[in-house]
Amino acid sequence: MSQSSTAATVRRADAEHRYEILVDGKRAGLTAYRDHGEQRVFHHTEIDDAFAGQGLASRLVQEALTDVRESGMRIVPVCPYVAKFLKRHEEFADITDPVTPDVLQWLDARLG
Repeated sequence: MSQSSTAATVRRADAEHRYEILVDGKRAGLTAYRDHGEQRVFHHTEIDDAFAGQGLASRLVQEALTDVRESGMRIVPVCPYVAKFLKRHEEFADITDPVTPDVLQWLDARLG
């Protein structure tokens, strides 16, 4: 999806239901999702401790949400990090849906 001088790349891994950020080819973090119709429900984001403090989580989520927009889908921010990111980045407000009890129940059933 992208590349910069930091050698960090974001890719969507559909089989694993996540976006990954790679640094020099090594997975440094991920943001996990499940698709619910036209909604991409983000439920977990993590960055490996070895890569903490480099802004990778923000970059990962920014590129993931941009991909959601380009895919014509909507965002549901169950993940606290994604929810916090969205509060600071209003450019995604038009494609963000609220977290509802129905979505939480559906997600819980999917994740077991």
